Order: sequence, then structure tokens, then C-alpha cells
Amino acid sequence: MQRFWEKFKDIFLSKGYSWRRVDYPLIAVVLLMGGISAFTLWIIGSGYNTSANYKKQLIGFALGLFIIAVVALIDYHFICRFAIIYYILVTGLVAATKFSPLGSDNDTGAFRWVKIGGFDLQPSELCKIMIIISLAVVFNSMQNRLKTFWPLLASIVVVAVPLLLILKQPDLSSSLVIVFILIMMIIASGESYKILLPLAAISIPLLCFAVWYVVQPGNNILEDYQVGRILGFIYPDKYPATMYQQNNSIDAIASGGLYGKFIVEGTSNIRNYNRVDVTESDFIWAAFGEEYGFIGCIAVIIVLILFVMLCTRITKNASDYLGKMIAVGISSMFMFQIFVNIGVATRMLPNTGLPLPFISSGLSALISYSIAVGILINIKLQPMTKAMGGGFIINNEARNLAVKNYNDYSRIR
Repeated sequence: MQRFWEKFKDIFLSKGYSWRRVDYPLIAVVLLMGGISAFTLWIIGSGYNTSANYKKQLIGFALGLFIIAVVALIDYHFICRFAIIYYILVTGLVAATKFSPLGSDNDTGAFRWVKIGGFDLQPSELCKIMIIISLAVVFNSMQNRLKTFWPLLASIVVVAVPLLLILKQPDLSSSLVIVFILIMMIIASGESYKILLPLAAISIPLLCFAVWYVVQPGNNILEDYQVGRILGFIYPDKYPATMYQQNNSIDAIASGGLYGKFIVEGTSNIRNYNRVDVTESDFIWAAFGEEYGFIGCIAVIIVLILFVMLCTRITKNASDYLGKMIAVGISSMFMFQIFVNIGVATRMLPNTGLPLPFISSGLSALISYSIAVGILINIKLQPMTKAMGGGFIINNEARNLAVKNYNDYSRIR
């Protein structure tokens, strides 16, 4: 029992945690986004959208806060020890969506869920966190080879298998998030620009060619509906049926005016966003625009920008390379999803389904975001590795020595 308690303290109550460094502003912003989410889903659910269940969202958010608290207490170095296990498990779940009886399309035609104990889990959401941890471990283990091509090759190999499985579901939007995470972590890794610049010079023209090629008739790279969304974005007048959802979204946003309809009318069934599918998730910004107006949307954007800034601040102040790389990946994930969600709803980007972090309805995504924020808070809690010169410290004696040195330095200062 004594050994168990000592192990518990090492993992969950590490002496290395500096409680003065708890990121209270980040926690406060997450709570604020949860409040915005529940209130908006209550408004939407007061109309015809029965999927906008604010009570379910509140329960999910309470679970998310519990997950944040637990994960924040676990040393992220300890978490990273089991990266290979996460990789195998989550990749297996992603494969199960398409290639096992557990897989489900929930009547959407896309097999993105697995049914576990009556709960629909979307493994692609957990896959994003798994990819971030795996890439951070790969780059951390190859720090002495960052000026070579090998870390780049290893990171691409790590991402390739789950990425191809997600594309097979198909889920292009989650695939794009993972690719963006990979690119940002490669750039932040310290890889030589002598390798990155030539790679970019080759990749960008190839990307342009790929975009042109996938919309050509006769290829089987993307599904027909995905090609239609790209063509509809490029030629909106020629594909009004494809753009129906996004056109209704911007109509709803425009109808909110300066102050929004909620202040003037309260809740109502008569809303333009009722003509938009998945208003509670992918197109929640349409509801923001109509209910809160221009001023309300600006206020929410400020909250989202503050959230991303707080995440990137942890990246800047991470006490070792491993923590920095994890924080870069998490910050990139949040930044990309916020940009794409709002961009799709305002017809600035082709239609692709990505939820708005901590605001859109969806339990799988909420669990994923909570794990991410918990890891960020843990990274902020641990400044002690600076005393050891950074690195991947997993030896308890070395860590405790680093803590003692750090605390002594703090008292003297």
C-alpha cells in the first residue's frame, strides 16, 4: 500500500508542480466558452432543432472539467511514456469505424463512429491528440538529428497510417487538421531550413496540382460530395444546390444585424438558421450571427482569440522541448479548427465539418479538447526541467533534485 501511495504521489501529486503557475486565465476562458456553448444551445433548442440539447452539453462539459483536472495532475512526461500504446489503440479504433461491426455512419454515409456501450465515439477526435503526443515524442527522441532528413521522414510515417484510415471513412476535415498539426510541428521542431525550404518549394506546386486534379471528372480520390463542395466554392453560381447550406448560413448571419434577434425578440422558432443542418455543431456560427448580431460575434471572436493566445503562451514558456512540441501541436489544432469553422459558416472556405472548440455540441470532441487543455495546464505547472537544462526527464530522483534547485532559486530571488 505504501508503494502504491508513493507511486500515486509521483504521478498525480508531483513535487515538481509549481502551483503558482496554474493557468487560471486559461481555465476561466474554457469556463466562459462552456457557458457560451450551453446558453447558445438552449436558444437553438428552443426552436425546431431537437439536436441542440444544452443539458447534455452541460453534463459533457462537467465531464470535461473532471478530465482537465485529472490530466492536469499527470506528469506529461509520464503520459508520453505510453505513446506507442495510444498510437496502436487509437489507430485501431479509427480502423474499426470502417472495417469492423462496431463501425457506424449514423445515417450520414460516412463511417466515423464506433458504438461502445451505447455511446457513439468518434475516434478521429482522439486521434488528433494521439498524433500530437506521438509526434512530440518522435521529435524529442531525435533532437540530435534535427538537421537531417530523418526526423521529417519519421514524422510523416507516424502520421501516414491513421491519416489514410481517416480519409477512408471518409473524413476530409479531420485529415486536414492532422496535416496542419504535422506542418506546424515540423516547422517548430528546429528542422533545418535547408531541408524545409526545398520541400516547401516542391510541395506547394504539387498541392496546387492536387487541388486541380481532384475536381476533374473520373478520378476516385475524393467522394462526389466532397468534389461538389470544392466546385461549389469555386463556382458558387453554377452549383447553388451544393452551396445551399452555406448560403443559408450567411443569410442567417446577415439577418442578425448589429445587436442580434435574441435581445429584441427573445427565443423563437422563426429563425433563418433553422434551414441550416447541424446548427448545433458545424454551423453554430450561423446561430451566433442571427441571435447575437455583429457585436456578439465580435465578442465571441475575442474570447476565441484569447483562448488561442493563452495556448500559444504555454508553447513559448514550456520548460522543455517535449512540452513545447506538445503545446505547439495543441495550439495548432485549436487555431485551425476555429479558423475553419467560422470560415465555412461565413462561406470564406469550402464546406467541411469541423466543430468550434468547447462551443459546438459533441461529446467526443469535448473529451478530446479537455485532454488537450489538461496537458497544457500540466506543462505550465512544471518549470523544474529548466533547472536540469530541459530534456525528457522521467527519472524521479533527477526530477526531485531539479525541483529542489528551482525552489531554492525562487526563494533567493
